[in-house]
Amino acid sequence: MLINCVAYQNGQKLADLQQEEIHDYLLRPDSFVWVALRDPAPEELEAMAVQFDLHELAVEDARNGHQRPKLEEYGDVLFCVLQTLQHNDAGELYVGEVDIFVGPNFVLSIRNNTRKGFQSVRDRCEQEPDLLQIGAGFVFYALIDAIVDRYFAIMHQLEDELDELEERLFNRKSSARRNIEDLYALKRKLVTVSHAVVPLHEVVGRLHGGRVPRVCGGLHDYYRDVDDHLARIIRSLESQRDMLSTAIQVNLAMISLDDSSVSKQLAAWAALFAVPTMIAGIYGMNFDNMPELKSSDGYPLTLLVMAALDVVLWWRFKKSGWL
Repeated sequence: MLINCVAYQNGQKLADLQQEEIHDYLLRPDSFVWVALRDPAPEELEAMAVQFDLHELAVEDARNGHQRPKLEEYGDVLFCVLQTLQHNDAGELYVGEVDIFVGPNFVLSIRNNTRKGFQSVRDRCEQEPDLLQIGAGFVFYALIDAIVDRYFAIMHQLEDELDELEERLFNRKSSARRNIEDLYALKRKLVTVSHAVVPLHEVVGRLHGGRVPRVCGGLHDYYRDVDDHLARIIRSLESQRDMLSTAIQVNLAMISLDDSSVSKQLAAWAALFAVPTMIAGIYGMNFDNMPELKSSDGYPLTLLVMAALDVVLWWRFKKSGWL
């Protein structure tokens, strides 16, 4: 679906275009065209490939999707794949994709399985004509910067989830099984974020260091700023993974302690029942030569001894924390 198709010149918007008008504006000097597609049909993508003379391998990647973040050069045209991260209504993290073609006089952005669009990026660019007149390279930066900013929002949500889980670990009423399931679910989310961020960090590094593509020339500081943001996210990821590993170990230790506590309680109660059972078993043998059987005080005295021994045992177990 075609979302926007706009021509710009010298940092100013020229006109909203129809698809068949794109070629005419591509021939204008000092101008470029910015086209945005959402979940395009194959025929729409093919039409844009013809308009912008895109390489067939890049078009095939954009059509098939499910690519890791990467940057490829086809002559003067860059093809970049980025992943978007979003939470659905059930709180699960799912991955979308944004494919960006950048040429000297055009930007084509294609978002797949991504609910939130980039109208705010277009508004930002149009409000900064001094930068927009740089051309397609600045729009490319603005799109990457917007996606990276959304990663920060995801990281803040994951930090909140981790804090909540850490509080639940020491709550006696919480389920240990549910805690471990939620911890591993959070671990999977962190891995998903890592798969989106780490390769992109390598991609952005190529846009401000070494041989910078021509279309990104003069924007080193901007791409370096995005690179710094990605480095911060990666450090935060590593910190959260360490904390998560510690939380998993603590949860397993808590389970082990609970099991040990239950075992101690069972052993203590077994000992309390074993003492009177042993005494009753001895006097239940009914041998003839047992003087205590003929004593009138034997029965209450035996009960008293049983009770006294159990009280002593109960006190010792209570003092040692077994009961």
